[in-house]
Formats: sequence, C-alpha cells, structure tokens
Amino acid sequence: MPSALKNDVLLRALLRQPVPYTPIWLMRQAGRYLPEYNATRARAGSFLGLAQSPDYATEVTLQPLARYPLDAAILFSDILTVPDAMGLGLEFVQGEGPRFVRPVRDEADVARLAVPDMDKLRYVFDAVAQIRRELDGRVPLLGFAGSPWTVACYMVEGQGSNDYRLIKSMLYARPDLLHRILEVNARTTRQYLNAQIDAGAQAVMLFDSWGGVLADGLFQQFSLAYTRQVIQGLRREREGRPVPVIVFTKGGGAWLEDIAACGCDAVGLDWTVNLGAARKRVGDAVALQGNLDPMTLFGGEQAVRAEARRVLDTFGPADAGGHVFNLGHGISQFTPPEAVGELIDEVHRYSPVFHSQ
Repeated sequence: MPSALKNDVLLRALLRQPVPYTPIWLMRQAGRYLPEYNATRARAGSFLGLAQSPDYATEVTLQPLARYPLDAAILFSDILTVPDAMGLGLEFVQGEGPRFVRPVRDEADVARLAVPDMDKLRYVFDAVAQIRRELDGRVPLLGFAGSPWTVACYMVEGQGSNDYRLIKSMLYARPDLLHRILEVNARTTRQYLNAQIDAGAQAVMLFDSWGGVLADGLFQQFSLAYTRQVIQGLRREREGRPVPVIVFTKGGGAWLEDIAACGCDAVGLDWTVNLGAARKRVGDAVALQGNLDPMTLFGGEQAVRAEARRVLDTFGPADAGGHVFNLGHGISQFTPPEAVGELIDEVHRYSPVFHSQ
C-alpha cells in the first residue's frame, strides 16, 4: 500500500479546494540547469539512456526535490517515447535535439500506424512505481504525455520545426491522413496515461506545446478535439482520491474558454496571459497553472521575488485553491540554480500572507 501523502497542497489547488499557500512546481524542473542532472546524464551515456532506465529516471526526478521544497515531483521522461514505441526510431542528435529515423509523411506511413503494445513503454511505468516508492508520500507525483497534435508535429516533421510546413501541408491537402494520425495518437495517449496512473501517478498533464501554431478553428478541430478524446478516457480516481488533469497549450490564451471546457481540472497558461483576466473568463470553472516568464530567473533575486509577487497578486486570493504557481514554459538550461530557490521561497513566503489579507 502506498504511503499516505504528507503534502497534498498541489492536488487540492488543482481541484480548487482550500489551501494554506500557493503550491509550486516547475516545468522541466529536473533538467540541465542542475549540475547533478548533468552528472547523472553523463553516467547514463545519452538522453535516451537516462529516460529509458527506471533507476536513472528516478534519480533525476528526485534531484530537484533534494535541493528545493517543491510541492510536486514530475516524472522524468519525454513526450516522444510514445511515437518511438510506434516504431518511428527516435534519436537524439547532439546539438540538434530529437529526430525520427522513419517520419510519417505519406499514405503508406499513416496506414502502418497503430497503437503500440504498452509493454514497449514498461520502463516508463516502472519508473513511475519506483519514484512513488522513493517519494514515500513526501509530495505528489505528476505523470504526463504530449497532446495528440503536438506529438503528430514531431512524427510528420521528423524533428522540431520553425514553420510546421510538412504537417500543415498535410492538414490542408490531406486532412483525412492527419485525422487518422491524431486518432491513433489519442487512443495511444489515453492508454499511456492510464498506465502511468495505474503505476502511481497522482495527477497527469497533457503538453500541447505546439497547439498555438494553429489557426483559430483549426486548433479546435485538430488539437483540442483530440485532447478532449484523451481526457474522456482517463481514469480520474485512484487510491480513493481524484486524479486531476492539467492541459497546457503554449500560445493558447485566445482559446482559454474552449480549453477550460475540454474536461480538464486545470489549464496551464504561458506568460502572455493575465491570470486575473483569465480567472474572470473561466469563472473558477477550472484551476489555473502558471505563468512566470522563465527568463525572469536571469534577472537577479530582486526581480525574481518581485515578479513572483506580481503573478500571485494578478491571480488574486487563492486560499480557496485554484492556482498552481509555475513557469509559462519549461525552465532554461542556463538558469542559475539559486534563482529557482529564491522563486520557490518567495511563492511560499508571500502566498500565505497574501491569502490572509
């Protein structure tokens, strides 16, 4: 039987329940800005060596928690493990990032796509179970996956892209092919996240990192519709408590109301959105996560603390829950580790004072 959760402030905030302070975790909190992460990655030999080893994944997931009083751990993995399990051949090229040996470009490629055997991703679920044991109830563990659209961008482009020319060409010329990819991705992602929940993830997040590159109308059709399909099939309770779902669409502020209505418990926002205005728009129907500009962490302690207070002030009183402090995107690899400590300290220090006003 898993240990009782000693700090459930994050889960309560995501469910808009009363909290003593605003909880904080950071996207990519286990990463290259930490020297201990770089040392472990060197031992693992490669990024994939790190991500595909439950022992290494556990070690790096827990590293930021050894340094900082964060309110959650997030599984160390990558959104591209899913298409890799589909047989696309994931590689990480030094200095260039991830790429697929066999991208999905034509009718034959699409016809070959199928939901993979989840045993091919057993290393992820083993890592989740191991991290839960190591955490021993200290804080909740977040699982995650890429949204069907964002994963499809990598599958079709074959790597990261500046203009998304290949997938947008498919979208306009052969929408039937893209819908087929997205349907397979949605079914796969649903199974993948449910397996993470079964293994011990206490909340899950969908990263729709590239939803914001779509035109209005097409976002709803090609991204949000498939995110909704994933969420509708998720296990929403385990160990006698709800399993909250967070959706983060970078560049998605214009569609906040649509995203909030997709069935999630919380919406992640980037730094272009005013939290107070967002809160008025959704009427507390969902919790909000965010949304400090990650570059703030390069501004020195005074700026870090002032901006943390500004974000908290902008959201407004959060003692009834509903706000999870985070960055508006992943932390930069060049971030000074001490700036992260200053940010967490200020959020924890200021938010109880703010709540009591």
